[in-house]
Amino acid sequence: MCGIAGWVDFERNLGFERSTVRSMVATLANRGPDGEDVWASTSAVLGHRRLAVIDVPGGKQPMLAEHDDRTLAVLVYNGEIYNFRELRAELDRRGHSFRTASDTEVLLNAYLEWGAGCVERLEGMFAFAVWDERNRELVLGRDRMGIKPLFYAPLGSGVLFGSEAKAVLAHPEVEAVVDAEGLAELLGFVGTPGHAIYRGMREVAPGHVVRVRASGITERRYWSLPVREHTEDRESTLRTVRELLTDSVVSHLVSDVPLCTLLSGGVDSSAIVAIAARAMRDDRPRSFSVDFAGHAERFEADKWHRSADAPFAAQVAEHVGTDHEPVVLSTHDVVDPVTRAAALRAQDVPRPLGDMDRSLYLLSRAVREKSTVALCGEVADEVFGGYNWYHDPSIVGSGTFPWIAVGQRYASPQGLGTGLLDPALLKQLDVPGYCADRYREAIAEIPVLDGESATERTMREVAYVHLTRWMQILLSRDDRLSAAVGLELRVPFADHELVEYAFNVPWSMKTVDGTEKALLRDAVRDLLPEQVLTRKKSPFPTTQDPAYGQALREQFTAVLDDPASPVRELVDTGAVDELLAGDAPIPIDGWRDRNNVDMVLQLDSWLRHYRVRLAL
Repeated sequence: MCGIAGWVDFERNLGFERSTVRSMVATLANRGPDGEDVWASTSAVLGHRRLAVIDVPGGKQPMLAEHDDRTLAVLVYNGEIYNFRELRAELDRRGHSFRTASDTEVLLNAYLEWGAGCVERLEGMFAFAVWDERNRELVLGRDRMGIKPLFYAPLGSGVLFGSEAKAVLAHPEVEAVVDAEGLAELLGFVGTPGHAIYRGMREVAPGHVVRVRASGITERRYWSLPVREHTEDRESTLRTVRELLTDSVVSHLVSDVPLCTLLSGGVDSSAIVAIAARAMRDDRPRSFSVDFAGHAERFEADKWHRSADAPFAAQVAEHVGTDHEPVVLSTHDVVDPVTRAAALRAQDVPRPLGDMDRSLYLLSRAVREKSTVALCGEVADEVFGGYNWYHDPSIVGSGTFPWIAVGQRYASPQGLGTGLLDPALLKQLDVPGYCADRYREAIAEIPVLDGESATERTMREVAYVHLTRWMQILLSRDDRLSAAVGLELRVPFADHELVEYAFNVPWSMKTVDGTEKALLRDAVRDLLPEQVLTRKKSPFPTTQDPAYGQALREQFTAVLDDPASPVRELVDTGAVDELLAGDAPIPIDGWRDRNNVDMVLQLDSWLRHYRVRLAL
């Protein structure tokens, strides 16, 4: 996990612009605390911040390919190539030589051998930029699932790029402008591939390569979810799922620095931990979980959180044999404005998940004190159909993305986190209409499988939008909040071969008698305690401490009482007055009030500190 940034221009002389790119790279310092460097030529400047994970002494970047004292190509890269040893062997047979043991050099030589088509041979999580001096071309590549981020923005006769939007925004000629479409995308929580919120900026879409030449910018999709008939019976399917998941976990264990696992006590993370423990054999694995002070005493089951994580995590740790450490957060930690600012800064835009984001940030910070790399069980729900709304016909048939329909039902008709915003603004943006349009675009992408029943087609559509939209939101969240503290988070369930296979397993095999993720549960049944295998899904935990609601109220009131607050003109004063009537803390049960308030607080901080200009 690293940070990359750069500037290419085909008309200007960039030989003296090292300092500009150093400023861009400096915004990514937390992604790469182990090293920083910049390379420059007349047409390109590439910068890198390094988190050393593989070949600590040899994998420095930018990395140059040279021949006869002539630079052929320069690479900056973020991520891990899990099949780099196999690729290295093939490249060695083809006559390439290596000076290091790093996957970085393998990627650079793969580009020299196969050009931009090298992406199709890579297995892993990656985002890279190659400046090809031979033909004056910049190539930007991103992994199939979009685990690692990469943004770019055309500028004059060239382009800027960076691992995060903040790196592009750090360029002195770029202004943080958000137009109506960008704000609708942000408030809608859609996850449109390639959409970067900021006007004039794009994100390289998952499974895409962007090529920048003097003649212009082109984008090519090299991977998409394949639609094919599933011919295996259920027992064979279970064996294949187990084999693919095991192979993925084992490949994700490659590291030259301390590695651990995150453990919630749900079937997803528990399966990862159990497989990792078997693969590591003599090395007792380390695991971490997150909890809140006093959570066990005050926990009350609700629609989303049906059981507390801590007892299940402890049970799995004992069953599997990990060196387990709960990370216990205080209410002060979670509600601290400094923590909120850090989580917002990590993600570059406000998000309506409130203390769930801050808890992940704080967990990552604590884990980073002991480990550099962590495996987690994220996105198993997207791969195996784990959300309860998969079983709700009114949500599945809502005509919009299921997670948005859920937010409209339980939070606000305009979506999660929007309940305190000005109705006139929301009407102008038409967030529900925007989401419905993006949903129709997503559904239109899915090829038709001959002979598929209407039910199976519908559930394929549900799976597709989760894998191509909702997964992007979660992977982005995970990457930014962990990278903000220098922790590399790895996601074995996002292995593209596992995703492809599971996507084509019929819904009737994925679920049994309404049990979510029945296929996954049965595939790992021999690894886990029965209580964990039968545990209902419980999302990332949130605090139930009333003091959190009181602190939210105080912070919210302070912002709205500040005449200089930029968010004041965006809120619904009537809804605010109703919420603040009396002296009670902000209600924190469910999603609605706590996330509405938190979204306003984040919007205020974002507008202030990013100096965002809304062009509506």
